[in-house]
Parts: sequence; C-alpha cells; structure tokens
Amino acid sequence: MLTVRGADLVWTGVVERPGGEIACGPDGRVAAGRVEGHVLDASGCVITPGLVNAHHHLLQSAFRTLPGTRGVPMREWLPRMAAAYTAVGVDAGLAHAAASVGLAESLLSGVTTVADHHLTWPAGDGVELASAVAAAAAELGARLVFVRGSARDDPQAAAASADAIASRLGGDATGMVQVAVGPAGVHSDAPETFALLGEVAQRHGLSRRTQANEQVDVEVAAQRYGRRPLELLDEWGWLAPDVTLAHLCGVTPDEIARLAATGVSATHAPGCDLPMGWGVAPMAALSDAGVTIGLGTSGGGSNDAGHLLADARLALQVAPLAGRAVSAREVLGWATAGSAAGLGRAELGRLEPGCAADLVCWDVTGVADAGVADPLAGLLWAVPGRRPRHVVVAGRVVVRDGQLVSRPESEVAGALRALLASRAVG
Repeated sequence: MLTVRGADLVWTGVVERPGGEIACGPDGRVAAGRVEGHVLDASGCVITPGLVNAHHHLLQSAFRTLPGTRGVPMREWLPRMAAAYTAVGVDAGLAHAAASVGLAESLLSGVTTVADHHLTWPAGDGVELASAVAAAAAELGARLVFVRGSARDDPQAAAASADAIASRLGGDATGMVQVAVGPAGVHSDAPETFALLGEVAQRHGLSRRTQANEQVDVEVAAQRYGRRPLELLDEWGWLAPDVTLAHLCGVTPDEIARLAATGVSATHAPGCDLPMGWGVAPMAALSDAGVTIGLGTSGGGSNDAGHLLADARLALQVAPLAGRAVSAREVLGWATAGSAAGLGRAELGRLEPGCAADLVCWDVTGVADAGVADPLAGLLWAVPGRRPRHVVVAGRVVVRDGQLVSRPESEVAGALRALLASRAVG
C-alpha cells in the first residue's frame, strides 16, 4: 500500500484541488480513505492520472530517423520501413528489445498504459512475439494493450493468430495486459480480414482498432474501391462503439457527423502526422460533435519520440490550424480518460476512488515553471519534453526520482543497441 503525499496540486481527471494526497490500496486501486504503508513524497509536484498512449508501434522504436523516411508520402514511407524490418529480421528477440525501449521511454515520460499496434509478423501464430512484448511490459511495470494488427496478411492466418494471442494473453484479471485486434486500414487489408478479425474480437470480447483517412488510405480507397475509407469501414461493420480510429487527417463535415452517430472513438497522433506532412486532424470538431478523443504518438518510424505529453503540447499548438483552439485541460483529458475510453477501460485515466492507482508526479519547481500562473496548463505549455519525478502503476512505484525502478535505463537502451549491432544495423 502506498500514499502519495504533499503535492501542490492534484488533478483527478474530474476535479482539481490544491494539496491533498492519493491513497493506493492493496488492490492497486485508488482508496477512498487513508491507507497504512509507504509514503511517496510529491512536494513541489502536480499529480495527474497516468497518461494513456492510445496508438503506438513499439517495434518502430528500433527504426528511428532512418534515411528516406522523413517528410515523404506514405506510399514511399511504407516500403522503406518494410525493407528495414526485413534487413534486421523481426522476431521475438527484436520485439522484446524494441518494446522494452519504447515502454521505458513511455514510463519515463509519464505514460502508464501503451496500446501497441503490431503490424509486422514472422511466420507462425505470433504468440511468441506477442508474449515477448508482454514480458517487456511486465518487467518494467507498464500496462500494455497488445493489438494484433494486420498489414496485407492472409486473412485466415491473421484471424488464427489473433485467436491464439487472445487465448494466451487475454483475460488478465490484473488489467495489466489487454488484447485487441486491428487491421492497418482499408489501404492494406481486405474486407475478409476486417470480418474475420471482427469475429475474433466478438468471440473474446476485444476492442477493435484501425487507422483511417491517412494520405495513402484515402488514395488507395479511391483507386481500388472508388469510395472513401469511412464509407468502406461503415459497410464492413467497423464503425461502432467498440472501434477506435487513429489519425483521421482528412475527414469532411459529413464524415464527422457519421463518426459521431456510430459511437466510434478517435485517436489523434499529431507527432506523427504533422512532421510527415500527412495532415492535421480536426479533433476539436470531432470532439464538439460528440466523438470521444484519445491521444497517441504512433511509432518511431514517423514520430521519433514516444513522449505523449510533448505531443499533447503539439496538439494544443496546431489545433487552430484545423478549427477552434483547445485548452490544456481538454487535451490532458484526451491523453488520459479519452484514450482509456477508446480501450474500454473506464478505470484508467482518472484518480477517483475505485479507479486504477496509476498516477504521475510532475515536478514544477524548476526555472521553466517559474512564473507559470496555471500549473496544470503549464505541464503542457512549459518544459517541452519534461520528465516526471515519480510514476506509479497499479499502486506500485515504477519510476522514482526520474529513474526506472526495475531496470537501469542504460541496460534497456544497451540491449537494443547490442541486438541491432549484432544484426549489422547501425
């Protein structure tokens, strides 16, 4: 049991209060009253719920800043990334090392839950690879949503793999591991893939996720089907309350209304879409229409960092280019409860009694926070790329005084560097 005490400000995701404390019960949830046990000093900090990265590609943590992958059309970016994966060789060892780096980076930037949309598969049912990613999360103390994705995979094979992974990793009573399914998009996967993965999701009670209305998605849908991506997803049964769509860079007002009517949720990934030149998603308009909004970083192949708070700041900055301005509190809501809602995880992203005891202590005593009138807004506007002092997941301290508790950061980074060097990749 743990009590986090002495903060300047606590934002529960619902209310904010000066001072106060958060009590973490033995069940890993926020307790209604005081608990006996360890005390974590949060003096000089703002406490928020743990951030939820609703869209990541952890494998890409091993493939950052590759030549020819910056600011290019997606139709060029995709084959270049695929060639890099082939050159290195994707297997459970690489998946574990890359996921360890991506998850460590996430925890060290205040993210307590990561949805990993895995799209690159070696031969076999994929259970060994998925288990390697889950093991990396367990070693570091992060929550993982493993999304069995598909990118031109054989539909039957993809469904069988998803079924096997859900049988092995799904049903985790602790809530530390969750399984979902997710074709890459209509540009990549056939109607049969969407249908069969949808059947797996229904059978196992999984959420569904895909990517829509990115550059290549719109182009291929028009060329192959003479349709818009969202028309196809609606026709294929993939606009529904259990579905989350990432990106949505190019959507029309009519499409926004369609999304709102179906109950689908959306994930904003500005740290990927903007630097690649793929567009600015109109998230404020989607939110105003009633669509639940989450926030994600996407992967290291398009967003070289996995820092969700930095991307939340970017979302603030670019929102006026696609509609109205948004507030820091609104975007923090996207990065916490909004992302969690898209995963069907109402207990995440809030610090009310009974919710998961996932929280972040952000130190606001430094010079970059001096003169900040609103410390909660300052988390986004001041100190781009800030690191938290402490991070707690399920009532357990996983980052203390800016350092990983379970493994040295240098060890995590060194393991991936050594693996890549052994496979002759710089």
